[in-house]
Amino acid sequence: MEKLESQLSELYASGDQQAAAAAGRRLAELRPVVDAFRERRTTETDLAEAREMLSGEPDAEMREYLESEIATKEALVETLDARLQELLVPRDPDDGKNVIVEIRGGEGGEEGNLWAADLYEMYRRYADLRRWKVETLASQLSDMGGMREVTFVVKGDDAWSRLKHEAGPHRVQRVPTTESQGRVHTSAATVTVLPEAEEIDVTIDPNDLEIDVYRSSGPGGQSVNTTDSAVRITHKPSGLVVTCQDEKSQLQNKEKAMRILRSRLYEIERERQEAELSSARRGQVKSGGRSDKIRTYNYKENRVTDHRIGLTLHSLDQVLAGQLDDLTDALMADERQRQLGDDA
Repeated sequence: MEKLESQLSELYASGDQQAAAAAGRRLAELRPVVDAFRERRTTETDLAEAREMLSGEPDAEMREYLESEIATKEALVETLDARLQELLVPRDPDDGKNVIVEIRGGEGGEEGNLWAADLYEMYRRYADLRRWKVETLASQLSDMGGMREVTFVVKGDDAWSRLKHEAGPHRVQRVPTTESQGRVHTSAATVTVLPEAEEIDVTIDPNDLEIDVYRSSGPGGQSVNTTDSAVRITHKPSGLVVTCQDEKSQLQNKEKAMRILRSRLYEIERERQEAELSSARRGQVKSGGRSDKIRTYNYKENRVTDHRIGLTLHSLDQVLAGQLDDLTDALMADERQRQLGDDA
């Protein structure tokens, strides 16, 4: 670690900002491990000294004190061993990246679009509570004020680790505003979570892109702009299509569309590499694939159930207000437990 700290100073002095940033991230990863190891080594030394003193101590009161100290040190060693085991679990290479979240209305027609808008607001509130920054990249409103789809970036050091398990269909059971007889309907919206790819992560050949420009449109298809500011980018090798029309500037819409495209291509490559390592995609929570309903939100019972880990909370109102930590903490703990089990 001392060597890395020395290299970091040299890299900053040389002006190589990219290498210095990489070294800084690596140093931040290693510091908790080194600190825990040093504390364990010190505790082991103290424990050995206390045991040696106990072996030759005739005074009963002093022996009682030393036995208490030994028990405390032994418990601390066990705690530090568990911490080191957890810290040495392979780190997700995308930790620390910004997160691109895409929400699309699913089954249920217009109610699915309204639910997509509610989910978007839930994540915005969660970001506010965690002091993350949110930047909307693209959105398409529906006729009744819902969202056919919305794409946004979440910026925060722990945003990826906390949001990556949100990917999948989110089902809602409630009485829709469109329902006149008070019947409960089930509808859904799909959430996709991607690490935002840097330009150095994905190389895109401009010759592989087909870029079209057109006038922006709002709900119902009416034109909301008099210039061709909306941008549609088609990546011909993969067939991916990304559109952006929220900004009045064609250049800004193109830049946002490229950010989305880059992250989708990065995710495709990441999944391909993981599929080569395992037939079951690593990083899934139990059987929670993207085709499964990962979570159900029941308004009548004020209940949220995450089906992957069997967790039920009777605090739907708080969850929709952005208080997601009980869910994300449990999902992160489950991931760590499975990783420790795989390493055993």
